[in-house]
Amino acid sequence: MPTLKHSTSRFLICVENKGYTVSLEQRKIYLALPDAPALKHGHVRVIDESGEDYLYPQSLFLPISIPQSLRKAILKAA
Repeated sequence: MPTLKHSTSRFLICVENKGYTVSLEQRKIYLALPDAPALKHGHVRVIDESGEDYLYPQSLFLPISIPQSLRKAILKAA
């Protein structure tokens, strides 16, 4: 499984939501916020279904690369 780094992709896809079914949807793309201390402890900070940012286990997500045009559209819609 790819690991997330400090300069990680800003977008992650949720591959597992066990224990977080209200907050996360499987196969949904989430915006990740920089949080180096969280990464050191195996967590990522994402904006979840509540619209707020929270820490979740890194193992629930995979980083994804998306084209610049799609990136702009996602950020505009957020």
